[in-house]
Amino acid sequence: MNPDRTPAPRPTLPESGPVRIYEVSPRDGLQNEAEVVGTSEKLGLIRRLLAAGVSDIEVTSFVRPSWIPQLADAAELVTALPSLSRDFPDARFWALVPNRRGLERALDGQVRHICTFMSSSETHNKKNVNRTRAESLGALREVISIARDEGIGVRAYLSTVFGCPYEGPVAIDETRRLAQELLAAGADEVALGDTTGMGSPRLVFEVLTALVDDGVPLDRIALHMHDTRGTALANVLAGWQFGVRTFDGSVGGLGGCPYAPGAAGNAASDDLVQFFESMGSETGIDLDRLAHAGHFLAGVLGRPLPGRFHQFHRANLPPAPVDGNRDGDAGAACADPGARNSA
Repeated sequence: MNPDRTPAPRPTLPESGPVRIYEVSPRDGLQNEAEVVGTSEKLGLIRRLLAAGVSDIEVTSFVRPSWIPQLADAAELVTALPSLSRDFPDARFWALVPNRRGLERALDGQVRHICTFMSSSETHNKKNVNRTRAESLGALREVISIARDEGIGVRAYLSTVFGCPYEGPVAIDETRRLAQELLAAGADEVALGDTTGMGSPRLVFEVLTALVDDGVPLDRIALHMHDTRGTALANVLAGWQFGVRTFDGSVGGLGGCPYAPGAAGNAASDDLVQFFESMGSETGIDLDRLAHAGHFLAGVLGRPLPGRFHQFHRANLPPAPVDGNRDGDAGAACADPGARNSA
């Protein structure tokens, strides 16, 4: 080594620490499927996710059944959640609500955590919920206010933050403004969505910089990335380097928005867990059990899932662990993606 040469700068990584993985496969993963998955199969997936150590699960949506028929069983599904809570007392079950009527249905089902949603881009918002952004904001303020009065936890989604399939680039200042509006209305956190996988690490840094510079705490920001263009994990890394510690995932990478062309492929939860654990950050999730939950879901759907770790694990499949709870037996996970379960 030349003693006169200036050493090259070394990139730095965040200190290792806990990371929260928020699981969306029962809702965002299944909503885009051509065939409706039965309630019992959904509950089987949820139980396997819980057995893997997943604490936050978005289980369904109280949208109009004609909009998303795959989630038409929302009321039936949530009636089974109290029994799961007895086995997994730390679990938090979340439901998406589009409006006040959806909130009322969620409250009737004793749901204690809800998600609202709107888009950063005007065109996607109109196509998704048939409202302008201003109309959505007004309605969501009421929903969030009622939920807070009921002691309900609230997460607010902002879609198309990193690009819109209809408008292209989305002004970062619009995302900043809308995020502040939703947090001011009472949302606990805002989840920034890369709805069609148009984001890049540079753009992630730019969006997060704008929000943090405007006073939004990092612990009230989550990232919801899609892998449409193969960039989900790179964008998650950028968010983690910036200081975000909550990331959405769908086991096996299943999912996509039915009102966003080309949106298939959420960030895969098993990819996220493998990545963060390899970097020394704890997720509290058993990766092998999580992978087997993905195999069960693949069996229900009758095909392998797109996640990278899912495919690796499937090719090197160890014996399925016992599921149900950590000490009990509720049946082994289905490891054969060709064996479709009855729906």
